[in-house]
Amino acid sequence: MSETRSPRGAGRLVLDLRAGDRMLVNGAALQFKTRTSVMLSNRARFLFGKQIMSPEDARTPARRVYFAIQAAYIAEEDERDQFVAMARGLADEYAAATTSATARSVLALAIADLEIGDCWEAMRRVRVLFPHDDAMLNASAGAPVSAAAPS
Repeated sequence: MSETRSPRGAGRLVLDLRAGDRMLVNGAALQFKTRTSVMLSNRARFLFGKQIMSPEDARTPARRVYFAIQAAYIAEEDERDQFVAMARGLADEYAAATTSATARSVLALAIADLEIGDCWEAMRRVRVLFPHDDAMLNASAGAPVSAAAPS
């Protein structure tokens, strides 16, 4: 998957996709059977590749927050508020349960981004917590900690 922007900044985005790549556009799930190029000519809410989290992959607190933000981003306007509220609630639960001041700060910043409509930045922030979650869950399961946790 690669992307190319229009040289004159005309708002066009060309995505080169491989067979099997997935993409969400304005809530519609697409999977490409063959290699293709797609040009988005107007504003659209879209995610592709590793940005897309499936419900089955939302197994840790940070990933559940990310999934709720993703849902808010791609939802129809009349559904967006419920997913923003879900993300806020999940972030509040996570912040209350963690001992990491850094994790609490990241969550607060992500929710602030979400509430002003900057879902891309909110998702980027929350992804930083994935290794933290993995390390904490591995440690609580008795496995050796392999990822660094925010302090």
